This record gives sequence, structure tokens and C-alpha cells, in this order.
Amino acid sequence: MKNWIRTSVAAAAVATAFTATTAWAGKDLDAIKARGQLICGVGPSSAGFYLLGGDGKWSGIDVDVCRAIAAAILGDSEKVKYVPASAQQRFQQVQSGEVDILSRTTTWTLTRDTALGLDFGHITYYDGQGFMVPKKLGVKSAKELGGATVCVQPGTTTELNLADYFRANNMQFKSVVIENRDEVEQAFYSGRCDVYTNDASGLASSRTTRAPKPDDYVILPELISKEPLAPAFRHGDNQFGDIVRWAVYAMLEAEEYGITAANVDKMKAENTNPVIKRILGTTPGMGKALGLDDDWAYRIIKQVGNYGESFERNMGDKSALKLPRGLNRLWTQGGLQYAPPIR
Repeated sequence: MKNWIRTSVAAAAVATAFTATTAWAGKDLDAIKARGQLICGVGPSSAGFYLLGGDGKWSGIDVDVCRAIAAAILGDSEKVKYVPASAQQRFQQVQSGEVDILSRTTTWTLTRDTALGLDFGHITYYDGQGFMVPKKLGVKSAKELGGATVCVQPGTTTELNLADYFRANNMQFKSVVIENRDEVEQAFYSGRCDVYTNDASGLASSRTTRAPKPDDYVILPELISKEPLAPAFRHGDNQFGDIVRWAVYAMLEAEEYGITAANVDKMKAENTNPVIKRILGTTPGMGKALGLDDDWAYRIIKQVGNYGESFERNMGDKSALKLPRGLNRLWTQGGLQYAPPIR
């Protein structure tokens, strides 16, 4: 009887291991490896998140997510092709296979998670919807916007949040709905609308980089929604999904343990902290768990940097936006950014 139990347990363990391994194999990851390039869907240029520079290179916190994934899978953060994805067509571009991943200020919602055949990675930026108005209007609060004309993009959570907020506060408004973001902003800055609504970070980006005179506009204090922004990818390739999530987790863990692009080689060679040794692959095993080599996280940190470095150069004090970290601080600093242990 005991021998039968041991045999059955062993067989079940082998079957489970075989099933888990074969379930990982997915056409998306295989296609990326065969192609030698990650195809990343980004939006029209938006400072802080995805910005096409005069040198033809993309930068931004969402761009860094794609660079990190490419570094982990392909060994080179530059092996990324960036494809513009509009607010209206972005999900179809993922579903159709035109892009491997959407890293484009996309809010993670229940219906997007369940009805579109998509999965979401870790939240890379905690945001909220706000309002921007010309300073000359003298408006101090969103509660004073009754009767206003509001510029908004269709096909976004922004449009629904706008209607919900005004309805909940018994206010009327007139929307000016324009699909192209550049045209939305042009309409606002030309005076066609009283108000421009978008994620607060997007408003700050617009005011800094597109307003004729940034000091002539004010972002109101209220945030009317939760906008957890995360990368999205097709459902079904579990291994690729794991890599997307853990690429971002590696950047967060690196920041927490003080590992930077500048000191990662020294840390790898000299540090004896067992957690850091697992992150950097000195202690083997973490790469195998993802189907990668053990230097996957080392390459991310060396080529892209940790989360804090990405935030500072794209959104924070080293950028034109100079946005505070806010909720995007590490959990050890009172924020919400938190990675599961790499072990």
C-alpha cells in the first residue's frame, strides 16, 4: 500500500511538472525570439511615457518597460520596434498580433481584463484623471465646472469618468470629442474648450510641452478616478506574461536594494547579500524559472536602470515634467510600488 502511494505521488508530481512546463510554451514568446525583436505598441508622443526624439529614438517610462522586456528575452534593450497605437485601435492591434505588447498609458479595468482576450502586467504608474483650465477663468475646483465645455478623447476610460463625475455632482457639461490627441490639445489651447480632461500626468505633460504659455494654465486639485496604468498583452502565453511582470519587478527590486545601472557590475562582483545575488544571477536558478538565463535581471538594470532611475529621467526631477513620485514611491517610502520577492 505504501509503495502504491509513493508511486502514485511520484507519477502525479512528474505529470504536474510536465504539464506546467508544456503550458509555458507559447507562440508569442517563440515569435519574439525567432524575429529577434519585440514589437511594442506606444501612443503618439507624450513626454514622460513615450516620446520620439529628434534622433529617432523613443524614450519614456512606458518605453523603458519594453526595453526591459527586450533585454530580458533578447539580451539587448534596443531590439524593440515601436508602433504607434491610437486610443481607438490599440486593443485590436494587440489582439491581431500587430504588436506583442501594449505599453501605452493603458488603464487596467475589469472589462478590459476579461472581455478583450488580454492580460495585464504590473502597474507601472498609478495615476488619476484630472482637469486643466486656463488660469484666467479663475476656477479653483472641479466642482465649479458646471456648464463647461470639455475636450476629451473617445474610446478611453476618461470619457466615461467625465460623464460619471458630472452626473454624480449634478452638473451639466458639453463635450467636444476628438479622437486625435494632438487635435484635442490644439482645440483646448485655441479656446474651443473651457476644460481639458485626461490623466493628471498627461495634463502635466501637455502643459509643459505643448501649451503656448504653460503658466497660463492650471491643473485643478481634484482627481476623479483611479487610473492604474499597466502593459497589456494577449492572453494565452503564460511564460511571456511571467517575463513581462518580472521584468518590471526586477526594476522595483533593484531600486529597493540600491542596485543601479552605474553600480550593478560592482554589486554583481562583490555583494554578498543573498537577495542581491539572486537578483543579479550570482546565485543561479531565477532565470531558469522564467525560461531565461540567470543574467536576465542584470541586463535589465545595466541597460535600462532601476524603476527609480527610469522615473526620475522621464517623469521626475531630471525631466522637464518634474512630477513628484507620489503613489509611485516604493512601499518603503510610503508609496504603492511593491514587487514580490525574487526567490
